[in-house]
Amino acid sequence: VYVDDILLTGSDPTEIQHVKQCLNEKFGIKDLGSLHYFLGLEVQHTPLGVILSQQKFTRELLRDCGFSIKRQASTPLPLNCRLLPEEGSLLDDPTKYRALVGKLNFLTNTRPDLCFTVQTLSQFLQQPRTPHLQALLHTLAYIQGTSTKGILLSGAAHLKLQAFSDSDWAACPISRRSVSGYLILLGTSPLSWKSKKQTTVSRSSSEAEYRAMAQAASEITWLVRLLQELGVSNLTPIQLNCDNQSALHIAKNPVFHERTKHIEIDCHFTRDKVLEGLLQLQYMPTSSQLADVLTKVLPGPHFQELLSKLGMVNSLDHSSLRGGDEPTPTSTVAGLAALLTAHLLTAAS
Repeated sequence: VYVDDILLTGSDPTEIQHVKQCLNEKFGIKDLGSLHYFLGLEVQHTPLGVILSQQKFTRELLRDCGFSIKRQASTPLPLNCRLLPEEGSLLDDPTKYRALVGKLNFLTNTRPDLCFTVQTLSQFLQQPRTPHLQALLHTLAYIQGTSTKGILLSGAAHLKLQAFSDSDWAACPISRRSVSGYLILLGTSPLSWKSKKQTTVSRSSSEAEYRAMAQAASEITWLVRLLQELGVSNLTPIQLNCDNQSALHIAKNPVFHERTKHIEIDCHFTRDKVLEGLLQLQYMPTSSQLADVLTKVLPGPHFQELLSKLGMVNSLDHSSLRGGDEPTPTSTVAGLAALLTAHLLTAAS
């Protein structure tokens, strides 16, 4: 027996019902009603929009982790955390560490705040050691106190993409490779995010920032095409925010110099997107750079401030429709964001 789960979303309930009838005539479907749970994601309908979270998965992770977590932490990793591959003693059984990091990776589907942490802990999967496990336990203490966190797909926003890119230059103490991070919002709703160590060593912070911009530009290009296929127009230009003035000057300068020749491919790609009218580069102060949470460990207050700005909320703080109540059709933005998020998660799985 082949079973498939399908999401239907739209602003016209009559049209949705018609589609369901057509599908039922062809295949025979079971209508499970309004969306509340899909692919491990909990969907909460609120007056502000739709909240996606993974509370059940988080509770099960903490219950089955095999450790007694009796405290809470304000950040996913300790401030000034510096993990090395050969520091400390090897774990007797590395499988538990690997399994927990894998589960944390699944949590990043609705938790951008864990993205940098998972990127960091994943570097030691082959030979995890005691300091790596201690950092992992700190992360578990953090998610224990934030298990109800999720992302808000706002119904009040507008259909406009906005992107943030950042890097932490020479962050790796061993290879001195930088960490790139980008965050893309649809209105005020987080749509795509990533934290990844760069594949080459950057000789300056400007170069590292520019490589991060190129990664963000690539994701933006794909998202714009996907949105256009869904009938969304007038998306461009998309504002890409960067906190490095030198990187912005490189992008806007039509002349290549010997000092920037080694990053010419990234220069050409990002600059082409600017000339096409797809991107509009904008300087943003570091204090307001939302992608900062994807590249480094931040102090607790600043970390929480940025999370509130990038669309992360506590689902318990928002009244939801429960019991037999049916959610009213959400706005185009919330419905489209939910559809895109489901599409991205399905592709990732």
